[in-house]
Amino acid sequence: MALPVCTIDDNGIFKPDYSAVLSYLQDEFRGIYGQDIYIDPDSQDGQLLAIFAAAVDQANAMAVQVYNAFSPSSARGVGLSSVVKINGLKRLVASNSTVDLTLIGQAGTTITAGIAKDDAGNQWLLPASVTIPPGGSITVTATAKDAGGINALPGAVSTIGTPTRGWQSVTNANAASPGQPVELDATLRQRQTTSTALPSRTVFEGTIGAVASVTGVQRLRGYENDTNTTDGNGIPAHSISLVVQGGDATAIAQAIVDKKTPGTGTYGTTSVTITDEYGVARAIKFYRPTTATIKVNISLTAQAGYTAAIEASIKQSVIDFINGLDIGGTNGFVEWAEMFVPVNLSLSPDAKTYKVTALTIAKNAGSFGTSDLAIAFNEAPTADLTKVAITVS
Repeated sequence: MALPVCTIDDNGIFKPDYSAVLSYLQDEFRGIYGQDIYIDPDSQDGQLLAIFAAAVDQANAMAVQVYNAFSPSSARGVGLSSVVKINGLKRLVASNSTVDLTLIGQAGTTITAGIAKDDAGNQWLLPASVTIPPGGSITVTATAKDAGGINALPGAVSTIGTPTRGWQSVTNANAASPGQPVELDATLRQRQTTSTALPSRTVFEGTIGAVASVTGVQRLRGYENDTNTTDGNGIPAHSISLVVQGGDATAIAQAIVDKKTPGTGTYGTTSVTITDEYGVARAIKFYRPTTATIKVNISLTAQAGYTAAIEASIKQSVIDFINGLDIGGTNGFVEWAEMFVPVNLSLSPDAKTYKVTALTIAKNAGSFGTSDLAIAFNEAPTADLTKVAITVS
């Protein structure tokens, strides 16, 4: 019998269990010293064999990690950053918050280096130069002056910070997209998956791929209604609707115009006017997602080896999982059963240091329970450290 090590076949990589490695070493040991040798766990020889078995098991685990590092779906950290380069992607660095602002004023007014302010006094920088069109209103994407996750609720950005003749008012119909830290693995994987649709043969997939490539886009979901009636999401007949988190509104609208077929309508609450090469102005509409705050309560029993660092890892694993979910959730839900995967650290060795005794979830101000949480087609599941509670017994 050969030493149980990782093997690779058409189905991928196979890692033998620790028990198989230990059993092999025990059999080999008995073959050398006799079947009556005492190698139970309380003996010195038994403990030495356990150390050897653990070393082989860890080497096998490392082989699995190396194998998985070559796939975007399983690579992590620096390995994932390297793999996605084949798709022309790179991990996003920390970013500033952005918000879509509606500027109203006299037609032809040019706002240079404009600044708007929210109720908390935060400054939002407009594009370098904005000219109000004949309709007297224009939507632009402003960037927070300070880095970090600066929030602004709908209507909070209403003060003109740089008074300009002809600029009359400013407001934000949707909440700001908070700035992000260095891009998480889950988000980068999702972006890599979407990016492969860019050179696709179908126009709709190509449109999604084009919008996914816009700088600053964090998550997006596309819907197509090719029927003759309005669908269940309220999308009109023969129209598309994209729900896009992050990114410049004008760049997103331009990407949609560049890819969609003539005559296809667009639907959403954010509207940006794009003028084509023939001077024809068209309103391109899409959604900015509303936030579905997911809260998680976990009860567990600590085992040998459980530490505060492992507890922090559980919380971060849950947060990464939720923030990596698609807009609209999984088939319209955040599924309760799926939450056990990140709570158990995807069955990493640290998961053996505790047992989960209870797990409940809630959305926004709803009650905690074990039911799946309904997510609207234009909602983005979101969580942070304050939304994950762990009770240890």
